[in-house]
Amino acid sequence: MDFSTPTLDLIKHDLNNARTVNSDQVLYNRIKESGNSKQQLQKAAEEFESIFITKMLSEMDKTVDREGGIFGGESQYTDTFKSIVYQQMGHDMASNPRSSIGLASHIYKQMEKYVGG
Repeated sequence: MDFSTPTLDLIKHDLNNARTVNSDQVLYNRIKESGNSKQQLQKAAEEFESIFITKMLSEMDKTVDREGGIFGGESQYTDTFKSIVYQQMGHDMASNPRSSIGLASHIYKQMEKYVGG
């Protein structure tokens, strides 16, 4: 069986969408299982901060000059690895009060009045 480049691109696109939907579902489940409405709001605010930090780290990484670096050129494997590392770092930073940038607490304070018990 011979796959053309457009077919491979379509398969990659579908796999990326499946991963996104799957990770969104996991995130939704994490929030829903966290307890009452206020606890869910707190979890949603932390997850939002986590996503924000992850995106910030990813964008900062794009500014690094890698010419002559010890890891050589970029590849899909290093990109995948870095995205996993940045996602975990974002989650760890947002969920720890000592490393949080404070976005989650501000979101929670602003939205708390709209959420019942």
